[in-house]
Parts: sequence; C-alpha cells; structure tokens
Amino acid sequence: MAPPPPSSATVSQPVIDSASSQTQPLAVVSERLPWKHTFISLRVPNFRIFAIGHFVAVIAVWMQRIAQDWMVLELSGSVTAVGITVALQFMPSLFLGPWAGMMADRFAKRKILILCQSVAGVLAAALATLSLSGVVEVWHVYAIALVLGLVTVLDQPARQVFVNELVGPKYLRNAISVNSTTFQLGGLIGPALAGLLLTAVGAGWAFAANAVACCSTVTMLLILRRDQLFVSAPAPKRKGMLREGLRYALSKPTIYWPWLMAGFIAVFSMSLPVLLAAYADHVFDVGAGGYGLLNALVALGALTGAVASTRRRQLRLRSVVFCAGMYGIMLCLAALAPSMVWFGAVMVLSGFWCLMFLTGSNQLVQISSNLGIRGRVMSLYIMVLIGGQAIGGPMLGWIAEHADPHVALLVSGGVPALAALTVAVVLARKSSLLLKVDLKDRRHPVRIVSRTAAA
Repeated sequence: MAPPPPSSATVSQPVIDSASSQTQPLAVVSERLPWKHTFISLRVPNFRIFAIGHFVAVIAVWMQRIAQDWMVLELSGSVTAVGITVALQFMPSLFLGPWAGMMADRFAKRKILILCQSVAGVLAAALATLSLSGVVEVWHVYAIALVLGLVTVLDQPARQVFVNELVGPKYLRNAISVNSTTFQLGGLIGPALAGLLLTAVGAGWAFAANAVACCSTVTMLLILRRDQLFVSAPAPKRKGMLREGLRYALSKPTIYWPWLMAGFIAVFSMSLPVLLAAYADHVFDVGAGGYGLLNALVALGALTGAVASTRRRQLRLRSVVFCAGMYGIMLCLAALAPSMVWFGAVMVLSGFWCLMFLTGSNQLVQISSNLGIRGRVMSLYIMVLIGGQAIGGPMLGWIAEHADPHVALLVSGGVPALAALTVAVVLARKSSLLLKVDLKDRRHPVRIVSRTAAA
C-alpha cells in the first residue's frame, strides 16, 4: 500500500497508465515539510529495499574508485595516468549517452540495471584477481575502466528514471535527495575504508568487496515487488527519437541552463579526486590514508548538502546557478589554503555546495521533463555530467603534474565560478531582475527582486 501524503502541501498526481497521458511534468512541493518527513520516500517499501542495496553498493564503489586511482598512481608515478583512467571510464558517456537514454525509454529499467550490475561485478572480480595475484599493470586498469564506462553509460539513465518507478511522481524530489544522501554517506565511509585497506592489505580486497556488493545489488533488484512499481508504458521505436529528446531539452530553460552549468562543473570540477591525489602525494605528503581522508571530508560536506536538499522548500533555476558558483569559489579558496587543516575544512564546504548543485539540477531537469521522454533527457544531462569528466580528468591531471596542483585547483574552481556569474547576469537581464541589499531586513538582507517590485 502506498504511504499517505506527508501534508497538504504535497501535490499528488494519478498513476500514469498510458503513453498518451505522459505529457505532464512532475509536481513541485513548494512548502517546507515537517522534519519527520525529511526522508518520507523511504516509507515506500520498494524504495527502502533499493536504498539499502544502493547504500552498500555505493560504499563499495567508492572503495574501488579510491583504490583504483591510488594503485594507478603507484604503478605509474603519474597524476596524468590517474586522469587517463578517469577519462576512459567516463568517455563512453560522451558518445553513447543519448543512445543509452533511448534504451531507458524503450526497455524495462529494472532488467537493464540487473544486466549492468552483473557485468560490473564480473569486472570488479577480474580487477581483484589481477591485483591480489600481483600481476596487475596499468593497461589492465585502463581496459577494465573502459569496459566499466560502457556499463555505466547504460546504467545511469535507467537508474535515474527507475527512481520514479519506485516511488511515483509524488515523492520523486525527496527520493532524489535521499539517493544523494545515501551516495554521500557511502562516499564518507568508502574512502575511509579504502584508505585502511590500502595501508593494511592492498587494493585487491577493495575490488573484491565491490564484486560482492554488485551481487547484493542484483539480489535487491530481483526481490522488488513488481506489482508496486509505477511502471510507465515504454516509448515505441521510431525515427528521430534522439533528435526529439535534444529538441525538447533545448526548448526548456529549466533543462538547458542546468545542462550548461553541469558541463562546466563536469569538465573543471568533478575530477576533484584526481587533484586530491596530487595534493596527498605532492603537497601534503600524507600517502594513501591521507588521500582517503581528503575524499571523506568532501563526502562529509556533500552528505550535509544532500540532507539540506531534502529541506529545500522551492526549486528555482537561480538557486541552482548560485550553488554552482559557490562550489567554484570554495575550490578557489582551497587552492589558497595555507595548511592541510584549512584545506580539509574548505573541502567540507566544497562538498556541500557541490551536492546542493547536483541535487538541484537533477531535480529541476527531471520535474521539467515529460515521462515519455525523460530517459532521453536525463541521458543528455548525464552525458554532459559524466562525459565531461573524460575531458577534465586528463586536463587537470596534466596541469597538476606539469604546472602545480594549486594552479590546477584554481582553474578547477575559477572557470565554473565565472560561468555561473555569466549565466546569472544573462538570466537576470532576461527576467528583469535586480539584486537588492537591505541591511535593515535581518531575515533577507540580500534579495533578488523584479524591476517592478524594486520600483
């Protein structure tokens, strides 16, 4: 049985039964929910099962990511090589992202996820075997990262749309925030565990743990109650489906502006683990344990941001752009930090603003998309967000290695901050908005108002 609505502020919609009715974007909750409803989407049994399995999987994925990057750095001695690994893992999203979105619209999302997680488990097991046997080389990691990227490009759009099938339109925004909270909590635990394993027994056991976690994810998907899923009718195959998705995305400002900002963030700021590896090895000299700690600090801030996003009363384009700009500013401040203590503190703030941007842009794109085309729209968003890292990883790794990690971090934060400022000015002019400062107003000393209201 579906849970009762949390309050009168939640706008409910009927269950989608046919493709002809898939023309309405999702409702937006504009009132602040009571604290007891912060994670209300977990009342849905299927989503609760999914969230538990997702949490275990995220811890293991973070362990593999940290262990993989550090192992490449040890094997090659090159930060650029770490960036190449990131590029190979995310490059397929640049070329195959729209196709994967079309598959998510046409086929059962649950079956796609079961297939992808099964293959990911095999890849993790192969990497664990190579590492534990002592024969692993950099090209092995490159090859497995590339194949894993092919799996990810199909997994991600299906996973994004599948959340709606788990909870229905009423709880989608909350479920996205809960997913982000789960991801960041796993990101807090995973790097710390990876640092311990790297120091104690080596990277191989982190890969083995991820293989086991993939098996648990497949089990979780198999035990979901299919009769309680909000399954929408698949989109029929026809010519021009990809063009239709692109044209639809470009026709809505609440889709293409977050898409544009996601591009800047992805290329310049989402490859932060590459730069943290450089800082841990060349700036602070804290080794694998310190590298895991820095990633955990970012995840701590991101976890706070993910929880805060569940309390977000209104979802606006201007707030998404603002969060992107704040993330860039935090990275610039981190580049100027005089010690690891200050650097770690700013990393917490960086993680907070990064997650506020990511959850806000994800929610805004999803609630602005019609159900029948959401897979293709989300695949374009993911193509930019993940595929951009294929460009940014090697670029920032090269700057950190041949110039200086501080310079690389300044570039990583400065470019998105300038992009956010530019987009904010464009949006303000289009909407005739002004920045109003009133120090007498203690609650809202700085506000954005229309020209008419200001007059």
